[in-house]
Amino acid sequence: MSTIVNQTNSEETQLHVLDYGSGQPVILIHGWPLSHNSWERQIPAIVKAGFRVIAYDRRGFGQSSAPWNGYNYDTFANDLNAIITKLQLSNVILVGFSMGGGEVIRYLSTYGEHNVSKIALISSIIPLVKQKEDNPDGVPDEKLQEIISQLTKDRLGFLKGFHQQFYGADSNPFAVSDEQLDYDFIVSSQASAHATVEAAKAWMDTDFRTECERISVPTLIVHGKKDVTVPFETAAAQAAVLIKHSLLITYNDAPHGLNITHADRLNTDLLGFFES
Repeated sequence: MSTIVNQTNSEETQLHVLDYGSGQPVILIHGWPLSHNSWERQIPAIVKAGFRVIAYDRRGFGQSSAPWNGYNYDTFANDLNAIITKLQLSNVILVGFSMGGGEVIRYLSTYGEHNVSKIALISSIIPLVKQKEDNPDGVPDEKLQEIISQLTKDRLGFLKGFHQQFYGADSNPFAVSDEQLDYDFIVSSQASAHATVEAAKAWMDTDFRTECERISVPTLIVHGKKDVTVPFETAAAQAAVLIKHSLLITYNDAPHGLNITHADRLNTDLLGFFES
């Protein structure tokens, strides 16, 4: 593990980075409001398959520092670029889970594709979460604003119930263990309160549709049909149309947190894509 420092404007951000294995680099970008630890079921499988795995904590989350500013996708992509640049990486595979898909797309549209060979979007918010006139399947703005209100008034209360839906445990009590839910609460509750709110605004409001149309690298899209956190229709179904050279794999029975509930299947699909 190491720390990579990124200077943006007048603020210095220390990014906590895990770096295992050797071979072609795979960068894993976690979802909201967790940390790199959410990839614990994927990291061993990818390393054992002969890849170099790099997973880091987004600014404000996990063990990375929490500056006051920079919780937008331009800065998130700049942090990712700092990691790629300072580790001198090339031929990279980028994997973004949930809001992490935004870093992947914004990085490519800002810094280009010359260092990237493939991308994977897992339960991703790409291309647009919010309901609009031209995005009728999106999440209504009033529902999104209610999330912001709950985070502002009682962040811990909101987080306590959030992962029930995240894993589908609200409808299937055996989806994950109580210990998994407790663990996620511990990780998410220790994130910066300010970062949690501001990062939520970023994934709620950012429209990646135009950027998706410019992606030309091979792309894997994996999404669950029972994902109520990021609905399939507004995310994967649209992303697969917008992104050329994309492969959509649908898990009919999977919730948002399929990296845990369907870990073995996801690992098989990821490695198959990496090695193809």
